[in-house]
Amino acid sequence: MFHVTGSWLVGISVAIFVATLALVVLRPRGLSIGTSATGGALVALVVGVVQVSNLKSVWEIVWNPTVTFVALIVISLIMDRAGFFKWAALHLLARSRGSVSRAFVYQMVLGALVASLFANDGAALILTPIVYHQMTELGVERKKALPFVMAAGFIADTTSIPFVVSNLVNIISANYFHVGFVSYAKVMAPVDLVAFASSVLVLWVFYRHSMPKDLDVSAISKPSSAIVDGSLFRFGLALIGIISIGYILSEPLRFPVSIPASACAVAFVVVAGRSQVVSVRDITRRAPWNIVVFSVGMYLVVYGLFNAGLTAGLSKGLIHASHLGLLPATLIGGFATAGLSAVMNNLPATLVGSLSIHGAHLHGLARTAFIYANVVGADLGPKFTPLGSLATLLWLHVLETRGVKITWRAYTRQGIILTVPVLAVTLVGLVGWLEIVR
Repeated sequence: MFHVTGSWLVGISVAIFVATLALVVLRPRGLSIGTSATGGALVALVVGVVQVSNLKSVWEIVWNPTVTFVALIVISLIMDRAGFFKWAALHLLARSRGSVSRAFVYQMVLGALVASLFANDGAALILTPIVYHQMTELGVERKKALPFVMAAGFIADTTSIPFVVSNLVNIISANYFHVGFVSYAKVMAPVDLVAFASSVLVLWVFYRHSMPKDLDVSAISKPSSAIVDGSLFRFGLALIGIISIGYILSEPLRFPVSIPASACAVAFVVVAGRSQVVSVRDITRRAPWNIVVFSVGMYLVVYGLFNAGLTAGLSKGLIHASHLGLLPATLIGGFATAGLSAVMNNLPATLVGSLSIHGAHLHGLARTAFIYANVVGADLGPKFTPLGSLATLLWLHVLETRGVKITWRAYTRQGIILTVPVLAVTLVGLVGWLEIVR
């Protein structure tokens, strides 16, 4: 094992990070993201960019978030098999009574609720195909169905702010800074309402002329027809209540949110195993196990940037920004994380931001604002480019398999136009709410 210092340490750590990220995104020969990240971590260990002792620090950061994330995806996959999401989508579509504006807003509400409870990845990857299929059934041409499809993916990320479990980066940040479920929700649930309202407004203004004039919902299936297993469906609804109670109790009783999430996931798998419509083997196979390996590997690579002193420069920038006042500092912090997320993926960007905030040694409201601005930036920043999150890359692939091809250029152009105002308004809302509850 080698040991490098000085400018060599900086250069090598950056080179390993860029190479690892390129492998994760491009996936040559079908290379998994976990394998790519592990390869980068091993190289970093061998050349001395990170030390074996750093493994403990990284594991403490990622174990709770990744276990929680995997559990939520397993729960959402079983709920999808039981017909829950299709039932909810059909129910709201029927309530729109043919009004495009109502159908659009109801879809946004559903996306926001699913993202808040089942994480943004589950919302985007499960709801998008359902939305596209429904538009096709209603006879809406592909071009006019695209606004609904794009909005489904957009709202899943922009409204994944309210709870710790709503986004993997939320769990990582809350875990790193020891913020409990209830304490987090007291700050971010109101901010999420701002993000939701601004998202709906921006999406409607941008897409309103591209939508169909009306929808003939008379021929759609009854919502009840979507339920393929009634007992599993009802158990899933009860599970939402149980897991929510577990989340709330996690802070006063001081246990990680991964405990209620994983316990409920195991219980759901056991119950689903008795069902005739759910294959436990398929659910297990589709669970994002790669995320666990990816998280540990990628964060070791990012830790190399920290060891090289690159986050120290960002820490100094945050210190200078904090002297400008709460609003400018929050905007700078949020947009900085968003920018990093757009070019380096939001998972490593979250850790870079967290390490930078920790290194700035700030106190009071400024530190709190930077912590939450880092979350907002990491949640919304991925909408700037397809590179921003792994879920977006998979989401684009899912759409392409259904004949809907969205180029990176088209996605980025729309992403920047839509995200900048929503991100700015949401950060302003964060500052306003922090001033109220301070």
